Amino acid sequence: MRTSGLVRALAVALSGGVLLALTACPAHASQVGPQGPQQGTPSAGASAQAPASQDFSSQGPSSLCPRTAADTLGWGTPTRQSDFDGTALPPDWHPYGPEPGHDEKGIRTPDAITVANGQVTVTGDERGTTGAMSWHPGQRYGRWEVCVKSDPGTGGYHPVILLWPVKEDWPVGGEIDWMEISADDRQSTDFFLHYGADNSQESGSVRHDATEWSAYALEWTPQRMTAYLDGKEWYSTTETSHFPPAAMNMTVQLDHFPPSFGRTAMHLDWARQWALPESEPAELSLAPGAPATGQPDLHPDRTPQPVSQQQDQPGSDEPERPRGR
Repeated sequence: MRTSGLVRALAVALSGGVLLALTACPAHASQVGPQGPQQGTPSAGASAQAPASQDFSSQGPSSLCPRTAADTLGWGTPTRQSDFDGTALPPDWHPYGPEPGHDEKGIRTPDAITVANGQVTVTGDERGTTGAMSWHPGQRYGRWEVCVKSDPGTGGYHPVILLWPVKEDWPVGGEIDWMEISADDRQSTDFFLHYGADNSQESGSVRHDATEWSAYALEWTPQRMTAYLDGKEWYSTTETSHFPPAAMNMTVQLDHFPPSFGRTAMHLDWARQWALPESEPAELSLAPGAPATGQPDLHPDRTPQPVSQQQDQPGSDEPERPRGR
C-alpha cells in the first residue's frame, strides 16, 4: 500500500495449501470478516478455460510459477513483460528514493533492490531500510500477473503488489492492493480496493503459503475486478463506483510498519501486463531510466509527465529516486 496512516489488522496465520479458506469484507472494513468473497461470481470474459489443445503459456519454460491465470484463462501473449535478466532493473521499472518510506517511517532506497539470476529481490532490515519500484507506462483496465514469493518476517514488513494512480492523486485516484501480506509467516494474503475522497475500502483475504512461488493476477474491466492466485479466482467485485477513475501503474513495495525486528525480502521471477480492447493508455508516464518518488510534494520533478514530451527527455542515470507511500 502506498497510503499513509492506514491501520490494517493482521491476518490470522494458519498453515495449509492454496485456497484452504477465504473471506471478504465490505467497504470501510479494517479487518477480514467471515462472509465469503464479495460478488463471488466468475469474472466476465475470463471464466472460460482455454481448450486443452491450446498453449497460452506466457511465462516461458523457466518460470518458477507453473500455474497462472494467463494459462488457465487463455490470456495469450502479454503486451508487456519483464523477466529480470541481467544485473539491473529494466528501464521501465523505476525504484523509489532514497527518501522517507511508507507513512514517512524508515527509508526507501534503490540499494534495497537487487537483480540477479533472473529475479529481482527487495529487502528490508531492522532499521526500516527497504525498497519499492513502479512500472510505467500504466493503463486503465487490463490484466496484470506476477510470479512472486515472500520470505517469512519477524514483524514490521508487508510485501505488496498494487496499482497506483498515475496522476498521483490519491485518495480520489484510488488504489488496488491485489497482494498485501501482513502475516509474519506469510500464510495469508489480503486484497484492498481503496476508493473515494475519504479513502473508503472493500477487502478480502485468502489462506495461502506465500513463502512458495505464487502467481498473483488481477483482471480489471469496466464491469468487474477479479483477483487470481495460481490461476484460481479468490476475490471479485462488481461495485463499479469503487473502481479507480483513471489510469494506474503497477507498483512493488516492501512496506515498513515499525517496529521491525529483523530482515526479510520479497522476490519476483517475472511480471506481465495485458491490454484489453477497453484499456485506456496512461497519458502520463516516467521516461525510461528516469527516477520515481513516493513523495510527489517533495519531488515534483520525479512524478509522471505527459507521454508526448518524453521522446525529447532522456532517462536519468541517477540512482536515487524511489516511492514512499
